[in-house]
Amino acid sequence: MVSERSVVLASASPRRRELLGLLGIPFRVVPADIDETPPDGHSPETVALSLARQKALTVAQGERDALVLGADTIVVYEGAILGKPCDAEEALRMLRCLNGREHLVITAVALLEVVGGRVARQQEEAVRTRVWFRQVGEEHLRRYVATGEPMDKAGAYGAQGYGSTLIERIEGCYFNVVGLPVSRVCAMLEAWGVTPLQAFR
Repeated sequence: MVSERSVVLASASPRRRELLGLLGIPFRVVPADIDETPPDGHSPETVALSLARQKALTVAQGERDALVLGADTIVVYEGAILGKPCDAEEALRMLRCLNGREHLVITAVALLEVVGGRVARQQEEAVRTRVWFRQVGEEHLRRYVATGEPMDKAGAYGAQGYGSTLIERIEGCYFNVVGLPVSRVCAMLEAWGVTPLQAFR
């Protein structure tokens, strides 16, 4: 049965690990080592889906019977993808773009069922959330960059941390901005026979 197979999170992100833990199901973490450079000439949603799929497929190769979950979060401003900044100056440039403006956060998830060492089926979805930054001064942005928080995050901010001081409002799933649309992932796993909140039965 699907529910007896282990769930594997193909991500090294501590935020995704924490969010998946909210489902109350046992799972393992196996980070996927892939090149996350966004390919040119594709829509942001296509890019996010492709990266989530690559992560899941990479980890699936080492599994025999499991459900493998890959995810990728991107920040989009005026059609351009803002990835993880390479240094403090790039982080500051990204934050200046977003300051006082609206942007889009897309998290794509790819769920693969591995049976006998082969992918038997897969499902992919991309969830969108709109985020509005309030207008802050240059010094606020510089202090935020100095915390070091922006350096490993798409768009150079974390909604769950000090970056919350920048966010005026959100339209859509908050957890999607953090890195995993929890309720959507829960529905996908339920459809494949996984029971949420198992620890409380």
